[in-house]
Amino acid sequence: MARLEAFRSFAANAAQHGFVLVRVIEAKGSTPRNTDAWMLVSTTSSFGTIGGGRLELEAIEKAREIIAGASAEPMALPLGPAIGQCCGGHVTLSFEVIAPARFGEIEAMVAAEDASDPEVWLFGGGHVGRALTNTLLLLPVKVHVVETRADELGLTPDGAARHLTALPESLVQKIAPGSAAIVLTHDHALDFLIVSAALKRDDLAQTGMIGSDTKRATFEHQFVREGGDRALLAKLICPIGRKIADKRPEVIAATVAADIVAALAEWQAANRQALS
Repeated sequence: MARLEAFRSFAANAAQHGFVLVRVIEAKGSTPRNTDAWMLVSTTSSFGTIGGGRLELEAIEKAREIIAGASAEPMALPLGPAIGQCCGGHVTLSFEVIAPARFGEIEAMVAAEDASDPEVWLFGGGHVGRALTNTLLLLPVKVHVVETRADELGLTPDGAARHLTALPESLVQKIAPGSAAIVLTHDHALDFLIVSAALKRDDLAQTGMIGSDTKRATFEHQFVREGGDRALLAKLICPIGRKIADKRPEVIAATVAADIVAALAEWQAANRQALS
């Protein structure tokens, strides 16, 4: 939603002259972005990115020439010494003038991309949960925070969906396929209920639980004792994050977020045909 609002602000400022839609239509070799990348350029600002650096600067300059009346021909750029880059790849860009009457088309495109973002469900909104929420809100994901405590949920950063419930495990069934479920509540018994429900889903990109190797061993023993399929435990990530000495919430959040992004991307790649 923040991205959609940013586009609307960009479009409002570009209302007089329109803007140019720049797309990467061909990417060969080592390039900063693939052919799904696009950006918008007005006379004074830009929205989105095709990879930054000299490549993007050249694209912005050409787009503004087009707004001023130049022809909108494709531009091929070798990413080498000639433009001060050493990627070694080759990119071809297309340019399309978007008049104010067509702003709605682009808004719909932005909204569609936002709607396709995967979900991350955080069960627990304490110190680590809030730090992780702040980190994830910078990424192209939808963040849901589930809490049993109204006061803690009230501290959830703006931009995340909030769910207050006495039975957080009941929300596991509402998680969209391809999402990540990360469990970090204040209660180990509650963790067990949520993780047990999540492991029974065969369509989640990641199920993770904050804790130690000892906590994992205790959970595994209880899960099997209560009739859980031992094979499902292979899907559980616990401990989450990286094994580093710094245990500040923000540091934990950074490493956990990196693993979540990797898991989401892996799931999407493996299930791309089913999603299309």
